[in-house]
Amino acid sequence: MSDGNGGSRSVVSLKTMDVLVALIFFAFGLLVAWDSHRLGAKWAEDGPQSGYFPFYVGLIICFASLINVVLALRVKAAEGESFVSAEQLKLVLSVAIPTLFYVLVIQFLGIYAASTLFIAVFMMWLGKYGWLRSVLVGCGVSVAFFLMFEIWFHVPLPKGPIEALIGLN
Repeated sequence: MSDGNGGSRSVVSLKTMDVLVALIFFAFGLLVAWDSHRLGAKWAEDGPQSGYFPFYVGLIICFASLINVVLALRVKAAEGESFVSAEQLKLVLSVAIPTLFYVLVIQFLGIYAASTLFIAVFMMWLGKYGWLRSVLVGCGVSVAFFLMFEIWFHVPLPKGPIEALIGLN
């Protein structure tokens, strides 16, 4: 399939994504209704139990999601329409995968060192900047965030071994 924007093949259709999102919302509504029922979704002597209103909200979400699934399956116009092309998905993943890696690295290096690396690598890789400028900007942003959060706002952020080494824990 072509997306009409340069002939890149479609990875997934609009119809497929419509159905998938509706099913995800249905599962969410089902979870809300189930957990609300577990808490108590009846009318008690002193009024509604804690899960009464959320239970019905969950049912409404499920009902609306089922309507969206049926509508998505019945619509012929979206049959061949592309949701995302291979080239578009590649661009999204070129940012999403390193960002997920960044979040994992925060657990080991702390937010400041991980952010410095993340910014520097992105500047060199996607921005095509030199390594010196990239490292300086990465360090500068991390120092600015340290000053802002740790010193001015007194909000401690996750630190790693580098901060412990220089006594900033």
